[in-house]
Amino acid sequence: MRVFVAGSTGAIGKRLVPLLLKNGFEVVALTRSTEKGRELERLGAKISIANPLDKEELTAAIKKAKPEVVIHQLTALAGATGNFRKFDEEFALTNRFRTEVTDTLIAAARLVGARRFIAQSFCGWPFAREGGPVKTEDDPLDPNPPTSFSETLAAIRHLEMAVREAADIEALALRYGLFYGPGTAIAKDGVFIDLIRKRRFPIVGDGAGIWSFVHIEDAARATVAAITNGAPGIYNIVDDDPAPVSVWLPYLAKALGAKPPRRVPVWLARLFIGEGGVMMMTQSRGGANTKAKGELKWQPIYPSWRIGFVEGLD
Repeated sequence: MRVFVAGSTGAIGKRLVPLLLKNGFEVVALTRSTEKGRELERLGAKISIANPLDKEELTAAIKKAKPEVVIHQLTALAGATGNFRKFDEEFALTNRFRTEVTDTLIAAARLVGARRFIAQSFCGWPFAREGGPVKTEDDPLDPNPPTSFSETLAAIRHLEMAVREAADIEALALRYGLFYGPGTAIAKDGVFIDLIRKRRFPIVGDGAGIWSFVHIEDAARATVAAITNGAPGIYNIVDDDPAPVSVWLPYLAKALGAKPPRRVPVWLARLFIGEGGVMMMTQSRGGANTKAKGELKWQPIYPSWRIGFVEGLD
């Protein structure tokens, strides 16, 4: 089965392409860089060089590849610093990938008669901040997100609506939790880890915001599972252990051998990380993975960050 992967050199793409090849899939990997293309070819993938923001180029690439499955993992977060006050600015290019590029990919996939389309979404803070702490795929997204998060949530809504309304193709959106593991921000050399070591990632207020995590390897494995399993729709790809910041952050600091995180009041944090940052630390909701485990027949290698933070960061 031929699979077209857009986003083949990102954090998840670097895990996904080898896993697809190992499982016997023929991979056509989209890249803009000839240098990165050589590495993909060395692994055994065929490369397709095109600018994903150029609708004609991207469509032509898919027409040439004639894939049965199109996987959309395009993001642009390599330089992100985790600045919650400038969240939409840091996600501006990713938001274009989630909107205009999603539309191009779905249209091109339908044009060549692809069977399935799989796209990357996100599980966690986009949920409405009401009701219980852990949400399913049927729960609503936030109708009034913080101003600095509004464009990013609108792009997520666009992607998921495009998936839900896709015709003549089986479309799935995988809502990954926060990635951790090699090549992510939560790795031994990651930006989040550096902040934690320097005690610059504090617990805000009561630290009641719920975060859902997924190891990057588990995210890649869930994506492979979604090629052949599951009905069209939305899936939360997270571990079994959604947890408040007040629990997972001290645990991670201890696992790193770092000093415990500082605690700061909400009013002070608001000055530095804005309303969006305060929301993430005190009000965000986590996701349940029951649907993904059942319908995609997927089980995470790291069922909890409590294991992964110790064994899976490098």
